[in-house]
Amino acid sequence: METKEIFKKVRKIEIKTRGLSNQIFSGHYHSSFKGRGMAFSEVREYQYGDDIRNIDWNVTARFNHPFIKIFEEERELTVMLLIDVSGSNEFGTQNQLKEEQMTEIAAVLAFSAIHNNDKVGVIFFSDQIEKFIPPKKGTSHILRIIRELIDFHPESQKTDIAEGLRYLTNAIKKRCTAFIISDFMDKGFDKALKIAGSKHDLVALRVYDEREKTLPNMGLTKVYNKETDDTMWVDTSSAKTRKTYKNWWHEHEAYLQKLFLKSGVDVAQFNTSEDYVRPLVNLFKRREARF
Repeated sequence: METKEIFKKVRKIEIKTRGLSNQIFSGHYHSSFKGRGMAFSEVREYQYGDDIRNIDWNVTARFNHPFIKIFEEERELTVMLLIDVSGSNEFGTQNQLKEEQMTEIAAVLAFSAIHNNDKVGVIFFSDQIEKFIPPKKGTSHILRIIRELIDFHPESQKTDIAEGLRYLTNAIKKRCTAFIISDFMDKGFDKALKIAGSKHDLVALRVYDEREKTLPNMGLTKVYNKETDDTMWVDTSSAKTRKTYKNWWHEHEAYLQKLFLKSGVDVAQFNTSEDYVRPLVNLFKRREARF
């Protein structure tokens, strides 16, 4: 993709996602994703109704009347975006490709984070770690992330979610908020998810296309698998073939639902045929209700 075209796409996504972040998400984001705890701010004279457990006895003794310690939320977070860049995301039959929606969701989260003075980093993964962008603050850093999302070309087309999660666990030492954005067309990442979820505040954002849920009746159809680079002929007019595929999809959905629940990981679902604003807002509201 030419530099001029990339710049136009970055600018378009920046305008849309920054606006959404400022107007809708920043307040929800602030109350949904907490900092590391409370930090001492200052002391002031005791007032009726103050918690006596916060009395500063040294200052009280010095001035001979009670003073209390004031604490503020230690707000600064590190936000990590784990982005699945495997071949299966280059698919979409509705409004957007899955990878396009993933880019916009990641951009909204990134702008929400810097609006709250948080650091943002990115891990691009396929069945290997494709790129690591260390956490930093600032708009120019976010624009670099968006530019990478738009024009990134992975070395591998395959998927290994466990590999991305293991890298997060090992690379980011302090607890962070991590969003893993993927279509989750993978299995076998149960242990890695549990370990990463116990160390970090992990949130799964699953993007899928409506056409992936059922196989349409289109007769004998050539199907190409981007991840395996295989082409095969499928008789979609066969009711048995369509039922087998539908059953596989429902089984995989049940597997994911059970896995996220067992691991204590929050999850939001995004359909490429629908706007991603509502699922994000609902996710934030669910988390707000718990705090």
